Amino acid sequence: MDTSSAVDAPRSDSLRGALWMVLACVFFSVLTGLIRHLSATLDPFEIVFFRNLFSLLVMLPWLARGGFGALRTRRLPLLGVRAVIALVAMLTWFTAIAWMNLADAVALSFTAPLFATVAAVFLLNEVVRLRRWTAIGVGFVGAMIILRPGFTEISPAALLVLVSAAAMAVSMCLVKILSRTESVGAIVFYMVLMLTPASLIPALFVWQTPTPEELFWLVGLGAMATLGHLCLGRAFAIADATAVLPFDFVRLPLIVAIGYVVFDQTVDVWTGVGAAVIIASSVYIAHREAVHHRQVSVPPPRLDGEAVPPRPEPRPAAE
Repeated sequence: MDTSSAVDAPRSDSLRGALWMVLACVFFSVLTGLIRHLSATLDPFEIVFFRNLFSLLVMLPWLARGGFGALRTRRLPLLGVRAVIALVAMLTWFTAIAWMNLADAVALSFTAPLFATVAAVFLLNEVVRLRRWTAIGVGFVGAMIILRPGFTEISPAALLVLVSAAAMAVSMCLVKILSRTESVGAIVFYMVLMLTPASLIPALFVWQTPTPEELFWLVGLGAMATLGHLCLGRAFAIADATAVLPFDFVRLPLIVAIGYVVFDQTVDVWTGVGAAVIIASSVYIAHREAVHHRQVSVPPPRLDGEAVPPRPEPRPAAE
């Protein structure tokens, strides 16, 4: 048996998962810019509703091609839980984007992989050991560098970003669970199918009929969101959550560019330093997960040159 193929397979999956994650970051960065642009005239809660409505419309051709059989699922309750958590993440994130500097918001959102590692302990049965807990602690120090409590007032928008990051982390872990039995398209479709009527309720309290120009941008927003989530779901279906989530940091240079060119926003040194600390801790967590994955996945060779049969894979663990 060629043991090199056993080594290359996880690496190939991680690489493909990372590429899908980077592509998702491109779509999500454009989405963030559109949210900021539209929030100048529309309430974020109403933007959330139209984001889900037009995402649902974008998904209809997929449903027509696959038929209603593509929606067959035995995980409807879990899909519903994921939709509720995703709605919390959207409402808090869209509101924060309307209120604060884009780069600051995105830098704080990098805490999502840290929250995801904690959530994975409870949802994915991962065992997190001392070195990863230390990395998580360092990452949250990075968040404190950005927030600078005691030196500057922590804005409500910044707290909303942290709530959104935590909710998104739980949502991502649920996507990983769902991707074991459900298709990526079905996961995304059920999310927007459930979120569209749910997000209409808060939108009705702040309703303002969009202009034709606003509708144009809202359609684009829905398309960017759907494409981003399709790429994200594909990334989690291919590779482990801890292997692909750190690549979310690609959003920072994209958002800095969008903020500077489109909205004349700049980044202060504390945001850069804090983001670097958070990114470093996330990359270290991904590295430890990759090392552990190789250790439990590659069977040792026998003395006669043949590989021993692989042992049953233990519960995921990492340091």
